[in-house]
Amino acid sequence: MSAPHMPKVAGIDSTVPAPTQTASPLDALPAAPGALIQDRLAGWVSDLTTLHELTECLARTRSLDSALHELLRAGAALVGARRGLVLFEPADGLGPVTTLGLGLSHADLGHLETVPRHATSYGRLLDGPDGPDGPDGPDGPAEAVAVPDLLAETDGGTAGADTGAGTATDPRQREVAARLGLGASYAVPLLAGGAGSDPRTAPPGEPPQPAKLGAAVWLYDNPGEPTERQRHLIGLYVRYAGEHLARLLELERARAHVTTLTHELLPGRLPRMPGVRLAARHRTTAGGGGDWYDALPLPEGALSLAVGSVSGSGPGAMAATGRLRASLRAYAVMEGEDPIAVLSDLELLLRMTEPARTATALFAYAEPARRTLVLAGAGHAPPLVVGDRRTELVETSLSAPLGMLSCWQAPSVELVTAPGETVLLYTDGLLRRTGEPMDRAFARLHSAAASVPATARDDPGAVADHVLRALLPAETATPGLAEPAEDFVLLAARFE
Repeated sequence: MSAPHMPKVAGIDSTVPAPTQTASPLDALPAAPGALIQDRLAGWVSDLTTLHELTECLARTRSLDSALHELLRAGAALVGARRGLVLFEPADGLGPVTTLGLGLSHADLGHLETVPRHATSYGRLLDGPDGPDGPDGPDGPAEAVAVPDLLAETDGGTAGADTGAGTATDPRQREVAARLGLGASYAVPLLAGGAGSDPRTAPPGEPPQPAKLGAAVWLYDNPGEPTERQRHLIGLYVRYAGEHLARLLELERARAHVTTLTHELLPGRLPRMPGVRLAARHRTTAGGGGDWYDALPLPEGALSLAVGSVSGSGPGAMAATGRLRASLRAYAVMEGEDPIAVLSDLELLLRMTEPARTATALFAYAEPARRTLVLAGAGHAPPLVVGDRRTELVETSLSAPLGMLSCWQAPSVELVTAPGETVLLYTDGLLRRTGEPMDRAFARLHSAAASVPATARDDPGAVADHVLRALLPAETATPGLAEPAEDFVLLAARFE
């Protein structure tokens, strides 16, 4: 006799007894430890990849301005902000000092500057909470400062472990924040450790303290602050950025010193004489070069024009340039009407005082009233005449540079210009900056001079600028991206 069957109910198989304990669905089970580790590792890899890409972009910058702009852009991406500004103020007081904004107009930056500096987050970082004369001095906190709500009566700002939290915000700060639509800010110091630090500021027996370069601030549209992960990422990025900025700062100061010295070695201003108008353009490298030019009024309404280049670079070449140019001026006054005699005396002086150095030079004795020039060159590129009816190189005889032969000698050439024509004197560095062989560089220079618009030919400065733009388009369009290997001079003389 079979056992009685339980009545069937829709959806339930009466033959299988229901378990006493129902198992939880799979979705409700906690994830395996391995999956959590994999997710965390994936997040770390993503963060490291992002940091690598951003630091690579920063490392490709070659000037302070471009590096600061890249710092603002990358930092905004890391902390999730749309706007920001950076204040670059090296603590040693030697400059340069600059303020740049991201997503802020000049008027917006002007409004922000009306807020008392000690009330701002970047002011606390640069000057301390009580200003540069306060108890913290100019050091200020060394950690980031977050202000979660710029419109609140108290800023609730945090720097490290809640330093300064709950201080009253400045009314002007709240007013400017409301006008610009700012909800919160996050500021970080820009520090340079290691080579960028100053050992004189450290107590005896202690490592040097990081040198303060400035502060970067990112601004949020709504109240809030970065997450812990965002703080960590921006901290790593800013640490690298500080070292990169310190290197660029040293390079920028070196450029400024070289530029100042170069300007002192070149004419302070070009002479003004009837019948001729002059303009000059000079570019030098960060290490300083030996290219120079000169224009000197001579008796009886004459004018000497000269360009040249001393071999080598750096302080030695610059010092030799100054000595050579000063000597050439003396020879021009005594015997300028004979360019061959001038260069012969200069060659003798160079062999006696600079035996290990060579130089190229081009000297011209000009009479503006007659629109004539008598030229002599020593291993130098030929001049270029630019006018309405012709654009051609002046045929000069080939000769060795000064200091290469026991006795330099070359014939002179006389050039007669038409009214309105411009004579361009330049150094070889202008041609080498094109990166092409000399024959093609000469062809490009000729083409650039021939394309000068008729409306620009009345101004020698406009002629020089057009030639440079046409000959070096990438360099003139985006200066500072690459350090040029050659310096050059370009001297333009337009005869009326």
